[in-house]
Amino acid sequence: MTPFLDLKAINAAHRSDLLAAFERVLDSGWYVMGQELQAFEAEYAAWCGAAHCVGVGNGLEALTLVLRAWGIGPGDEVIVPANTYIATWLAVTHVGATPVPVEPDERSFNIDPALIEAAITPRTRALLPVHLYGRPAEMAPILDSARRHGLRVLEDGAQAHGALYRGQRLGAHGDAVAWSFYPGKNLGALGDGGAITTNDAALAERLRVLRNYGSRVKYRNEAIGWNSRLDELQAALLRCKLPALEAENQHRAAVAHQYLQGLQGLQHCGLMLPQLPAEATSSSAWHLFVVRHPERDRLATALAGAGVGTVIHYPQAPHLQPAYAGLGLAAGTLPISERLHAQVLSLPIGPTQTAAQTEAVVAALRAAVGAPARPRHDAVTA
Repeated sequence: MTPFLDLKAINAAHRSDLLAAFERVLDSGWYVMGQELQAFEAEYAAWCGAAHCVGVGNGLEALTLVLRAWGIGPGDEVIVPANTYIATWLAVTHVGATPVPVEPDERSFNIDPALIEAAITPRTRALLPVHLYGRPAEMAPILDSARRHGLRVLEDGAQAHGALYRGQRLGAHGDAVAWSFYPGKNLGALGDGGAITTNDAALAERLRVLRNYGSRVKYRNEAIGWNSRLDELQAALLRCKLPALEAENQHRAAVAHQYLQGLQGLQHCGLMLPQLPAEATSSSAWHLFVVRHPERDRLATALAGAGVGTVIHYPQAPHLQPAYAGLGLAAGTLPISERLHAQVLSLPIGPTQTAAQTEAVVAALRAAVGAPARPRHDAVTA
């Protein structure tokens, strides 16, 4: 059996440290906005190469609070990827602004920088690229477009902890980066959690006020804020896991390499593999390994029968969700995104996945697409 993701095994590797962190927080008597949060914020900012980190309740609130802090609201537009998880769009809607979708580059699954300029209007206030599946978006042309038009750039890094863009970890390429620490992420808490990293000191201070009821001094509220705080326990648990993240990402990369080797040359069978970033100094965090096939659902069924867990990220594009029916974006409006959502299938990948498990996925998928089994000596260790 190859499960899609074995969270129990992933956290078991950190068990003694996690239990010690729990006892440390329990014995401290301080459970919100304390030393564990401050320490994690400093450590994660340094890990990302950013000047500041602000811990918040979850990834969606991280996105939303940045847009709020920038004063984006009704009448404004924010450019978003057409191909993404709906949370990216929801953050824009939650502040009263309008999400304006831009189609992806099919080679990367990320927003196509060449199409952004045509989507900018006098009402555009920000660009919101997503580093989907762990692969960094093409930030250089995105930032060029933003600077030419005086726009902010908020990166959605929920799936890309540790990804490199031109030799630098994601964390401060744009004006701010929103992170999720949902349990299944590369850096996952044992519950919900999120953060924002930035080099903008004024923005970081504004976010610290907004996340805490609009207050920096107890019972004095200077802004209409929220209750969105990364609690002490989750901060302590994340501190345990952060030192191992680079090694875990390297293991994910080894799994991805084994897939790429074992599944290469199957285009004639309809199987399309993810492509590596064009820049030699850029790399994916390999949060997901996503293949494409015109008979995706049949493949998923066949793999399940072979004991392989898969997930579809994501079965329906945001513009076709009932929540966004009011935008009037009918089927066919964004054909590239719609085609991807109909074809993508995520294979198992994780920091505890063995080479034998990965090889079992390769064998099952080759059989499902009608390709011959590959010779045993071609196997790659992970």
